[in-house]
Amino acid sequence: MRDADSESWLRLALVPGVGPAAMVRLLSAFGDPARVLAASPASLARLVPAKLAEAIRQGPAADELAAALAWLEVPENRLLTLADADYPPRLLEIADPPPLLYVKGRVELLAAPSIAVVGSRNATPQGLQNAEAFARELSRQGWTIASGLALGIDAAAHQGGLAGMGSTIAVVGTGLDIVYPARNHALARQIAAEGVIVSEFALGTPGRAGNFPRRNRIISGLARGVLVVEAALQSGSLITAREAAEQGREVFAIPGSIHSPVARGCHQLIKQGAKLVETAADIVDELGGGRMPLVAPRAGTVAETAAPAVDAEAAALLAALGHDPLDVETLLGRAGLTPDRGYAMLLTLELAGLVARLPGGRFQRLA
Repeated sequence: MRDADSESWLRLALVPGVGPAAMVRLLSAFGDPARVLAASPASLARLVPAKLAEAIRQGPAADELAAALAWLEVPENRLLTLADADYPPRLLEIADPPPLLYVKGRVELLAAPSIAVVGSRNATPQGLQNAEAFARELSRQGWTIASGLALGIDAAAHQGGLAGMGSTIAVVGTGLDIVYPARNHALARQIAAEGVIVSEFALGTPGRAGNFPRRNRIISGLARGVLVVEAALQSGSLITAREAAEQGREVFAIPGSIHSPVARGCHQLIKQGAKLVETAADIVDELGGGRMPLVAPRAGTVAETAAPAVDAEAAALLAALGHDPLDVETLLGRAGLTPDRGYAMLLTLELAGLVARLPGGRFQRLA
């Protein structure tokens, strides 16, 4: 997409101080970036501060512009602008759509029916399983899964999305030449190859704290609805949910243990009117199907498939554990087991994927 038009968009966007609001104001007055760049300082100064008007006349740093244009030479890289026919149509519905987007991968997914799946970076094993299971089933039914490439729930949601035909969209808070967090580098490569990664931030932009709330409005803006899997109070996931509600999107939340800090945000959302969901079918019932699936979907989610068979003693231990995290001493007391026997059974159940070991010597049952 390297042409005079895309170069003029980059020349304007890369000027220091030209943020989205200033760019939209200038475009509204002059019509397109080329006219903005050709305008006199006096004309520009009627719309922006004089110092910024002079910066626009001088243009961006040559090395920044050259790097962006070289990045566009790579076949899977695109620049989408508000004037582009491929610009995501749902983003045009929000109050402050980003004037331009850097895109790597399957650009057509940005216009596909999508559901955002977000949640805690410090997720529980059950939360990670739920995120992947819901995303996988929704993707099998044709929904593209949008999330933010963070650790925890986001990463699990992307993995679930990649497992189905719907694939996944990663909206990031850095330039597309940076993977943040670095631990998700392999996942980012897979998404770039099989899904799509998108950012409104220029190449080289690091993961600053202020970038991520801005990113969240794009995650929710691309989607028909937002599913919050786990979230603490005052978390970024609640910001995404609030953005979704303000944008007229549906908000869904999975309930959790009343003792779990990462369930409190979901419970707050439910109290405020978010729809409580227990299976992916609850979301599909509300929103309908996505694109036509390639294979017949299963009922419910992956989390609902039959668990491995266990004997009566192990079943009794699982019943004693319940669904809240529990320390070993309390668990063995409830089950009436000796430490030797109890630890042996817990190891067997852990290897079978039926329980997870948590920090502090606690265990949690998995669905």
